[in-house]
Amino acid sequence: MKFWNVSLTIITGLMMVAVAAYGGNNTGPRGKVIGTPKVIGNTLTAAQLDAANGFLELTGKAKCDVTVMQINYQTPGVQPGEMTNASAAVLIPGGPDCPGPFPLIAFSRGTQLEKAYTNADPNNADTILLMTFFASQGYAVVATDYLGYALSNYPYHPYMHADTEASAIIDSIRATRNAASSLGLTLNGKIMVAGYSQGGHAAMAAQREIERDNADEFNMVSAALLAGPYNVSKALIDGVAHPILGEQYFVPFQIISWQKVYGNLYSNASDVFNSPYDSFIEGLLPAVIYPADLGKLPPPATAPATAKDTIFKPSYLTDLATNPNNPTVVAAKKQDLFGWNPKAPTTLCGGLEDPVVSFSINAQLAYDDFTRRGVSPVTLKLVDVDSRIKRMYGSKDHQTFIDNYHQNYEPPFCYQEAKELFDQYK
Repeated sequence: MKFWNVSLTIITGLMMVAVAAYGGNNTGPRGKVIGTPKVIGNTLTAAQLDAANGFLELTGKAKCDVTVMQINYQTPGVQPGEMTNASAAVLIPGGPDCPGPFPLIAFSRGTQLEKAYTNADPNNADTILLMTFFASQGYAVVATDYLGYALSNYPYHPYMHADTEASAIIDSIRATRNAASSLGLTLNGKIMVAGYSQGGHAAMAAQREIERDNADEFNMVSAALLAGPYNVSKALIDGVAHPILGEQYFVPFQIISWQKVYGNLYSNASDVFNSPYDSFIEGLLPAVIYPADLGKLPPPATAPATAKDTIFKPSYLTDLATNPNNPTVVAAKKQDLFGWNPKAPTTLCGGLEDPVVSFSINAQLAYDDFTRRGVSPVTLKLVDVDSRIKRMYGSKDHQTFIDNYHQNYEPPFCYQEAKELFDQYK
């Protein structure tokens, strides 16, 4: 659930092209490409990618040049019968050592609080990681922006809503296939899904739906689910006693999203939020004027418990923790991703001391749930990268270590695990 950009070396000399915003309602098939795909910036050579790669020992040297493109495509909204649009980045390998055809990774990113944020930006730290770990190694990548971000005209982002996370990812795969010829991209038919943080939840939701409903359409060969909140309801309830880092962003974002989706979590914002937050928080996230709008919330350095008590009504928190029929808990349970069996080889990766997404509540319990119902260890792998994080960053002072754990330190090691899995099936 990343809420600020990772501080990495920025690739220089890149020029963004203007992209026209899409407006109006869509009808027609899911995954239909809207307009003409856009090339973003210049193709980056393998040498340029290596020069900007802060994790070369994890990725290995680049084999391919990479071109970043942006597509706009049709996908459902929350309500039955709604059709809207979402955008995505498509990272295309190329160069003399990368003739293709390529497997396609459908990647879903972590939480962003900026409404204009797009994966189709070669300067974004998230996109740099996707280029260096995957695209430069011979994988095509499509990375959805989700509903309500970037080119999407959906009126809000249904945050941590499993169904539309899955549909946005699945339709991004369809859109990439539909646009492949115009993108100059050749695909080999193999699909992998992956995601980090919120994207781990989204990727698992997409894997579940593909294997349950779309196995004839997609040859999904593996999945990498990285530091994701799969046990949404338990994490929410546990958060009353053990609030997470970024409490002031993630938890309100979830609750407000589900209120917009289901309409029954509360009657008035003041039932949940203290003043003055109740007067503006429903329209705040993701932020249109970023980062200034986030200044209305407690700052990032605020202790999680302080943020919790500052924003939320005590009576609401008590009911959340003790009442299984609390409407927020009921909504959260609809986003839980237990009770199904992965079929494709799957890696669950995380770090034991992650202060944002609890490893023990999420990755560990998901692994336990799958194996208890008979998923083979050959199919399923659980990886804790905490020891690797501590070896590299353990000398940092404690607060710096905690503040950077989920956002900066954990992702590269889990991306490495994803790459090692995908390399077996490409």
